[in-house]
Amino acid sequence: MILKSYEVDNKKISKFNFFLVYGENEGLKKELINKIKSDRTGKQIKYEESEILKNKSNFNSVIKNKSLFEEKRIFLIERCTEKLSDILLEISEKLSDDLIIINFGQLEKRSKLRSQLEKSEHAVVIPTYKDSSQSLINIAKSFFSENKISISYETLNLLVNRSNGDRGHLRQELNKISNYLSDKKIISLKEIHALTNLSENYSADELADTCLSKNIKKTYEILNENNYTDEDIFVILRVFLRKSKKILNLLESINNMNNVDKVITEYRPPIFWKEKPVIKKQLQLWTCGEIKNLIFGLNELEIKIKKNNSLSMILMKNFINEILHKGSNNSSLLIQ
Repeated sequence: MILKSYEVDNKKISKFNFFLVYGENEGLKKELINKIKSDRTGKQIKYEESEILKNKSNFNSVIKNKSLFEEKRIFLIERCTEKLSDILLEISEKLSDDLIIINFGQLEKRSKLRSQLEKSEHAVVIPTYKDSSQSLINIAKSFFSENKISISYETLNLLVNRSNGDRGHLRQELNKISNYLSDKKIISLKEIHALTNLSENYSADELADTCLSKNIKKTYEILNENNYTDEDIFVILRVFLRKSKKILNLLESINNMNNVDKVITEYRPPIFWKEKPVIKKQLQLWTCGEIKNLIFGLNELEIKIKKNNSLSMILMKNFINEILHKGSNNSSLLIQ
C-alpha cells in the first residue's frame, strides 16, 4: 500500500507492522518514523545495512526467532540500498507482531523492492520529497513565533534557501539559533548569516569537536585555514558552550549509571551515529570538574570579548591553545 506523507496522521496505520520510508528528505523521514513508532511499545533494535550484510544468518535468526515470553520488538533498519531487497522482501511476506521500519534512500520506480511492496496488502510504502519553500517558511515562522522573536521575510528566505528542501536541515539551523540566542529575543540578519553558514570550509561544530578531542594538529589546521569574522567568534563561543554542557550532562549521567554506551544511546536529543566516536573520546579526556571550569571560562571569555571586540580572535585562539595544552589543569582555563 502507498501512503502519502501527509496522510500518516489521518490514516489508521496501527494494523500494519511493515513500513518502507524512502526518499531524499531526511528530516521528513525522521518525523514519519517517529510518528509510526509513537503508538507502539516494545524493545527497539537498530540495524544498518552494513551490519546485516556482514552477518545475514544472525540477522535472519534475530528477526525470525522470538521467545513466547519476550515483549514485542521495534526494528529500525537504516541506510539501506537495493543490496537488501531480497532479504527485506522475504521479511515482508511473513506476518509478525514486531514492528519493522525500513529507512531507505532514493528508490527508482523500476525498483523490485518498491514495486512489490506497493502492491502488498501487509506493507506500507511512504515516499518523501523535498519540502516546498512555503512549508519550510511555515516551520520557521512557527519557531520564531513560539520564541517571541521578530523576524523579517528576508531572514526567513535565507534560512529556507540554506535548508535545501529538507526540514531536518532547517530544524538544525533553528536549533543553532536557539542555542545562540539563549535569553535574547532579537537577532540580526547578519548574525543569522554567520550562524547558519560560517564563511569558510570548516564549521564551528568541527572546530569545537576537534579542540575538545585535544586534536592539536587538526585544530591548528582549522584555525589557520579560516578567516573568522567578529560575528563568527560569538557563534564559535556558543557552539563550544553547547558542546561542553552536553559533555557535562553525559559525564554526570555516567557517574550515576556507570554505562557509557547506554548513557550515549539514551541521551536526548539523540546523538547522531557519526558523533558517537567523537563523544566517547571527549568523555575519556574530561572530568566533571574540568568541564565545569571550561564552561566558566567560556562565559568569562565572552564577557571579555564584548568589552574589547578588537581582540576577539586573539582571545579566542589563546583560549583554544589553553584547552589543547593544559586541559587537565583546571586553573589554566580561567581567563585572567
